[in-house]
Amino acid sequence: MRKVKIHITLKEGVLDPQGKAVHNSLQSLEYNNVQDVRVGKYMEVMVEDSDNLEAEIDRMCDQLLANPVIENYSYTIEEAG
Repeated sequence: MRKVKIHITLKEGVLDPQGKAVHNSLQSLEYNNVQDVRVGKYMEVMVEDSDNLEAEIDRMCDQLLANPVIENYSYTIEEAG
């Protein structure tokens, strides 16, 4: 069994209204050193080990978990404890 940790972020140049709202809230709380905030997604997926695990994860991300037009993704694969 493997644990796949997937990080999904908006591509550069894509507007991030949620990140802007968080940034504005931090500024109102006087965290003035915060220059920008980008909000993304994080997922953990438990999968059985296979010979083509990375290709399967790429397909999962491309077909469902991320929108490849506006989002980038990266992942790490770990042994499940």
